[in-house]
Amino acid sequence: MVRENEIRDGEVVVEPPAARDAGLQFIGRISTPWTHRRLCPRQGRQDGPICHIELFEPWVAALEGIERYPQLEILYWLDMSRRDLVLQSPANDGSVRGTFALRSPARPNPIGSSIVLQVARNGSALLVRGLDCLDGTPLLDIKPDRRDFVPIAPPQPGDFEIGEAGTGKAV
Repeated sequence: MVRENEIRDGEVVVEPPAARDAGLQFIGRISTPWTHRRLCPRQGRQDGPICHIELFEPWVAALEGIERYPQLEILYWLDMSRRDLVLQSPANDGSVRGTFALRSPARPNPIGSSIVLQVARNGSALLVRGLDCLDGTPLLDIKPDRRDFVPIAPPQPGDFEIGEAGTGKAV
């Protein structure tokens, strides 16, 4: 079982550079049934418990039209997570993987992301299924799931560019 701030065999901790403010603003707060990491699911399930997302003012108006999208991408700040692991041992067996090859909450910038099923909107609140974060997690952003979203703005040239795999060059 994982313990808070445990360093497992083979894991590597680094001294992170001094923080620079990126200007992030928490736009709301997420309520879930999970109060401890050992109880929280590792991946959200769209048949999981209903969770509550409450937006703060002045961001409530930004929910206008959200009902059109059955699935949403929720971005949140994993405020209880380590930020100094570069190699992690998720199986706790001594084998390691790089942080960027994992969906672990321990990351340099602990941003969580879930595709959730929208159950209902009630004013400044959304009810959703599919989250995998602790109760009280700060909300960063909400977007329609890209699979359900069709751009509304007129097309622009880059929308039609294609390229050869691996070349980085447009064709």
